[in-house]
Amino acid sequence: MGEWEKITSDDLYRLKSVVDPQVSPDKKGFLYVETGISEEKDAYYSNIFYQSLEESGQTLQWTFGEHRNTSPRWSPNGEEIAFVSNRSGKNQIFVLNKNGGEAKQLTFVRNGASNPVWSADGTELAFQTSIGKDESLQDKEGKEKTEKKPVALAFDKMKYKSDSAGFWDGSYSHVAVINKETGELKEITSGENDYHLQSWSPDGKYLAITADESEDKDFSFSADVYLYTLETKEWKKITAGNGQYGRVTWSPDSQKIGIIGSGREYENATLSKIYTYDLQTEALRCLTEGWDVNVGDFAIGDFQQGTVTPGILWGEDNRSFVFLASDHGNTIVYFGNEDGEIYPSLIDNQHVYGLSTGGSLKQAIVAISTPTEPGDLYSLNLETGGVEKLTDVNKEFAKTHIFAAAEPIELTSRDGWDLHGWLMKPADFKEGEKYPLVLEIHGGPHAMYANSYFHEFQTLTANGYAVLFINPRGSHGYGQHFVDAVRGDYGGKDYEDIMDAVDFALENFDFIDETRLGVTGGSYGGFMTNWIVGHTNRFKAAVTQRSISNWISFYGVSDIGYYFSEWQIKADLNDIETLWKHSPLAYANNMETPLLILHGEKDFRCPIEQAEQLFIALKKQKKTTEFVRFPESNHELSRSGKPTLRISRLDYINNWFIEYL
Repeated sequence: MGEWEKITSDDLYRLKSVVDPQVSPDKKGFLYVETGISEEKDAYYSNIFYQSLEESGQTLQWTFGEHRNTSPRWSPNGEEIAFVSNRSGKNQIFVLNKNGGEAKQLTFVRNGASNPVWSADGTELAFQTSIGKDESLQDKEGKEKTEKKPVALAFDKMKYKSDSAGFWDGSYSHVAVINKETGELKEITSGENDYHLQSWSPDGKYLAITADESEDKDFSFSADVYLYTLETKEWKKITAGNGQYGRVTWSPDSQKIGIIGSGREYENATLSKIYTYDLQTEALRCLTEGWDVNVGDFAIGDFQQGTVTPGILWGEDNRSFVFLASDHGNTIVYFGNEDGEIYPSLIDNQHVYGLSTGGSLKQAIVAISTPTEPGDLYSLNLETGGVEKLTDVNKEFAKTHIFAAAEPIELTSRDGWDLHGWLMKPADFKEGEKYPLVLEIHGGPHAMYANSYFHEFQTLTANGYAVLFINPRGSHGYGQHFVDAVRGDYGGKDYEDIMDAVDFALENFDFIDETRLGVTGGSYGGFMTNWIVGHTNRFKAAVTQRSISNWISFYGVSDIGYYFSEWQIKADLNDIETLWKHSPLAYANNMETPLLILHGEKDFRCPIEQAEQLFIALKKQKKTTEFVRFPESNHELSRSGKPTLRISRLDYINNWFIEYL
């Protein structure tokens, strides 16, 4: 083997992502989705693979080409799979026999289809689609006109745009059922409301669906669980109130359902919990009421594509289950039961971002990432906790490239709170030499840095930087009080936590050059980057990404502004003083650090006007700054944006630090 190579931004073209394991009904193998990037087409492609769990361990590719083939789901008898593909244009559902042959396109609906769910007898599939005001479920997908005349958009609701979908097109999300043989379509939901398919009961009688049927949806943020009886077409609401509930799964005997959700007591900072509903007694119980851990995967990264977090996965005894939860920088597999017992089945310094059991609580297939491993699939013995690696999709790349490890750090804040984070050394680290440090700050703020792969961090270490990243108060993974503590205090104790972590790193790692500190972050991390350079000059270079600079304008221009601002800053437009007090733009006169401003032009979450205001304020003062606009890019640019622009973004970040650090 030749010399080790450092990781570069365009290595994104060479790395593969594996997600969404699905164990077969006979438990003899599993499906998964592998995603890569076509450099020529500047696009992602995904294909479905099958790997045997028998002695041969054979891996077979079941779909081909440079389309997106995702969401593979086994038929109950294990003879076929349904999956979603965009090969016909829009996403539609296809069915493929496990013994081979051509996949058959099952749906042809006008606005595309997703989320295939099999009926118990395998003769039908439920799915998700969207239907406009003057459209019908029976409308077929057609070729889009190449030339469209501009049309004025009129809205009478506040939720008229979203970062992922753009401006509301007048359609609603609905649930339908299709006969696998005849193609006959049945409308399950209709009207001016959004409905989201969850699951189909094993006895074939019920569909679990979530919806918000409140009158004033501009001020409602609930999602309740409903059971729809297919024979009688009756609806039964089984959760109530202002909660957010979903990820509904059925016990094998169809007598109980598992639900993940919360009553939103702390708005979007509320920990998710496990609930079960008994169809016989009609009792809804919270099984994790006293457990101060967030149920689900709340780790963030910039690499895995199309991850799926399941609800609780029931065992054959109809009372035990396994699930994922986020705790102290790890996403962990836990065992639980209806007695309220909970204990870890797999706990390690890693990010478990996929889980499938096939109904058995003896073995699971898990997707695992670490700071030095982009992600692979493993067999997990749920009784012993033993793991065995099954895939190695980036094996050849790993043979020749240096992955920088992340060393955990723990410290106490100036007011006595326990803080947790990591420090990565430069890829070419040598004892006795000094290195610049880049501080990374995550978005959310209710998210969690974890023991997971971050391509951005690897490119920074490859260019000779140490990287520090921590979970300040407001992050998930450290209990309800911790995650709620940032609300109403943006730029307060959260800022102090981050500065305390920098001080800790300088005191405990003598290879860091305290005169060469950089800082960057996106979304809330962009807000905090702006806040930092407005309150200290200790950093020599900064890069702010998809940031917030002005809470006053954010209130009206963000797709979530009018409620997020009240939840997080605890102020609205009747309290301009508080909104401005927490706005980094108010401190622009103090900013001396060379600042690179990166923003997507189609970001509706933190709209680009936030960047424009900050840029003009700094240029007016002749400060060192540069503004980079990414076309056709929304808030997800760094994770799932156009590949060339993702790479360009990484290059801009690294080059700025190279110039100013």
